[in-house]
Amino acid sequence: MRKPAWLVFLLVPLACTAADPITAIHFGRIIDGKGKTWTNAYVVVEGDRVKSIGPEAPAGAAAIDLSKLSAIPGIIDVHTHMTYWWDRAAGTRPFEQSNARTAAMTVFLAQENARKTLETGVITVRDLGASDYADIAMRDLINRGAMMGPRMFVSGYGLYVTSSPARPGVALPAGQADGVPEVMRVVRQQIGAGADVVKIYGSTGSDQDLTGYQTFTFEELRAAIEVAHQLGKRVAVHSYGPDGARDAMRAGADSIEHAIDMDDETISGMARRKVFYVPTIDHNRYYAEYREEFGYSEEIAAKLNGFVEQNLETARRAWKAGVPFAMGSDAVFTMFGQNTRELSWFVKAGMTPLEALTAATTNGAALLKMDDKIGAIAPGYFADIAAVEGDPARDIDAVIHRVRWVMKGGVPVYRKP
Repeated sequence: MRKPAWLVFLLVPLACTAADPITAIHFGRIIDGKGKTWTNAYVVVEGDRVKSIGPEAPAGAAAIDLSKLSAIPGIIDVHTHMTYWWDRAAGTRPFEQSNARTAAMTVFLAQENARKTLETGVITVRDLGASDYADIAMRDLINRGAMMGPRMFVSGYGLYVTSSPARPGVALPAGQADGVPEVMRVVRQQIGAGADVVKIYGSTGSDQDLTGYQTFTFEELRAAIEVAHQLGKRVAVHSYGPDGARDAMRAGADSIEHAIDMDDETISGMARRKVFYVPTIDHNRYYAEYREEFGYSEEIAAKLNGFVEQNLETARRAWKAGVPFAMGSDAVFTMFGQNTRELSWFVKAGMTPLEALTAATTNGAALLKMDDKIGAIAPGYFADIAAVEGDPARDIDAVIHRVRWVMKGGVPVYRKP
């Protein structure tokens, strides 16, 4: 039976889909993250992906002229705490205020941290620890377009050992685990809640506490890491000191965060096994510089700055030995917007500006197992691009201080007025 003309007219739009819009962005320089630098070239974006790079814009494409700027792949910060937000209200301290809020309020307010992160050119983060699974909520809200922010890979609760007496009738806090069976259970619990990566606190040490006493045993670390790997998840181990780092490397961790004073055997093992080092040198600079906001004394600030020097020296040794680096800011509270300052420490540790940029793009993508989708400006990759003034291959300050325009997944999300 022949369909009425009006019915055919209605059916045609249902059978067709509109093509993704095509945009051609003109840059003076493009560092593509694949080993090539283009000059006076166009990045052609179709939908949320890069379609091509070339000397000309395709006919009919919408044009964006950024020919005075240099393009770099979207930066990847592999150690943040996005849900740590503070309003700087008089008479309050960051951690105290954070602990007094509900999770729903925290997620809403932390949008400021997300926005400031994007403005630094950081388009993807690995978020390593949050209460009440607020990080999972932020990730999901961003993914569905209900919140603006970087692409997030999250850990839920980090695993930590008992540090206070049990209270009768009170359930164990989420994340707390002692012994091999418990760490296996808690790893599965975090993954079941929706975590993309597993975080383990392998030593003491955080903010003003600069101790680095190993917490989990080698056997506990190995059990946790094996379970996570069996379920397809990578593991980041926090260790301020060398002992937890040594056992984390031996147990098969994918990255080690913070560690200072690692011995030669640990460093060579990390290089051989390609365990990423995320030194987070700058975060203790932040605590020292803003000590009054945290209520820290000058003595504490001096110790924090001393830790920075030890951290930098360990980074120098690790870089010289061939350990792969990824950039992590360990940003909390008002440090968001300063995420990329870590790169200046990488240069001080012996990297060229281009090598530091590679750590923050190519290596970050590899650590996240996303190196076929992010970390480069190349056909088929997400159109994650930051545009900076100057030549970032020669001057790392161009990346740290002179981001002028940012695109995430084909959508411009920031332009400096």
